[in-house]
Amino acid sequence: MSDPLPNRPIYRFFKRVLDLILSGFATLIFLPFGLVIAVILRFSGEGEIFYRQTRMGRGLVKIGLFKFVTMRKDSEKTGTITMQGDPRVLPVGKFLRKSKLNEVPQLLNILLGDISVIGWRPLTPEVFNYYPPQVQQKLGQIKPGMTGIGSIVFRDEESLLAGVAKPDVPDFYRAHITPYKGELECWYAEHASFLLDIKLILLTAWVVLFSESRLYERLLRDLPKPPEPLVKRRAQIAAGKTSPSN
Repeated sequence: MSDPLPNRPIYRFFKRVLDLILSGFATLIFLPFGLVIAVILRFSGEGEIFYRQTRMGRGLVKIGLFKFVTMRKDSEKTGTITMQGDPRVLPVGKFLRKSKLNEVPQLLNILLGDISVIGWRPLTPEVFNYYPPQVQQKLGQIKPGMTGIGSIVFRDEESLLAGVAKPDVPDFYRAHITPYKGELECWYAEHASFLLDIKLILLTAWVVLFSESRLYERLLRDLPKPPEPLVKRRAQIAAGKTSPSN
């Protein structure tokens, strides 16, 4: 097991260099596509392009995460957890969310130093508080990321919530998703390395293209095992069922 990231200044320095190189290069490559998306958003939906969502960052300090607009105004007033088929999602937003293009503006957060390319996924304060205090403290020691093992394993998070009655979503999320996600994010905090970061970057690209893939299970064999309720839920989804068992 690696030393905690706060005690590894050389790794953190070169991780920051890699963040700047990758985010700068990706910004230049994506810029033409981003302009097209901006024009489409400006003249569709509610006419807005970007918004900043409050998330928890390193040191348990709140940060503003940049995103393309995918939901109607004031959607967060009715909850910050998004389900598959959520009526708050705008038509263009469905494509942006499925392709994860709505997350691309977070390249600016990387350049600003709010997040890294790879790290634990920053959550809204409401959802972050689902983590027990020991998990919160452990994650608060390191910088969150644009993607990471939690994002990869829970690529299908909206599908997992499909069929859950809206009033039950927070309880389902807290009971069945948050505990395992916390285990995964802490696993990364304990095992972070350049090799692992490269693997997670490649795996992120892979699951965007092949959303049903479980390649990470073969490449990262020492990952915490998923709890039985999540295994059953994914089996239900694979069988074409939408309502989770009780």
